[in-house]
Order: sequence, then C-alpha cells, then structure tokens
Amino acid sequence: MKRFGAAVRTRKGGPGAGVLALGRLKPGTMNKLEAAYAAHLEQQKAAGLILWFKFEAIKLRLADNTFYTADFFVLTRSAILEVHEVKGRWEDDARVKIKVAAELYPFRFIAVYAKPKKAGGGWDAEVFE
Repeated sequence: MKRFGAAVRTRKGGPGAGVLALGRLKPGTMNKLEAAYAAHLEQQKAAGLILWFKFEAIKLRLADNTFYTADFFVLTRSAILEVHEVKGRWEDDARVKIKVAAELYPFRFIAVYAKPKKAGGGWDAEVFE
C-alpha cells in the first residue's frame, strides 16, 4: 500500500493499527547495513589499513539545490580520501548522484555491497571514477 508517496506496512490488528512508515532515517543515524559497515571499518582501522573514517561527514554540492551526502569518508593509510556509499539496492537517483559526484570531485567513490552469508559474507565494491 502506498500513502502520500511513501511506502507503508501495517501490523496485524485491524485497519490502521500500527502503521509504520518505511523510509529514510533521521540524518546522522545509521541503518543496519551502514552500522555493519562501520564495524568493518573499525576493524580495518584497528588493523592499520585505514587511518580515519566518518559517517555522513560532508555534503557535496552537485548543482543548484542538489546535494549528495556520502555515507562514509575514509582516509586510507596512504592518505587517500575515499567516499564509501553503502547500498543494499540502488535507486536511480542515487546512482546518478554518485556518478556526477565522481566527475566533479577529486575523491575515489566506492559503492559497497554486503555479500550474502551463503556466498561467504564480507563486502563487494564498485568503483566510480
């Protein structure tokens, strides 16, 4: 069911009982996939593979009234600043925004996907340059 353009789901218990909106979290709040990736980055930091990372640290301007807020900025141990975007699935506008950002800014943009547990778990990546 769609209501006002946002997807909703209902809990059992009759009409309108426990309607939950599905959508974006409050800015600065990680979803489960982003939290799992943050834990992965903490492990990389502890192992000395990266120096620093920050969630939703920087908002990049792509055009008038159009911005891209990256999930993570990551500083590698070779002092290269990367932008990591964690995705469970792509919406068309998100793919366009990361491609435009990669053309405008001198960072390495990487989309990160969780591999299914049956495939061994871990993370896959797609680089936008």
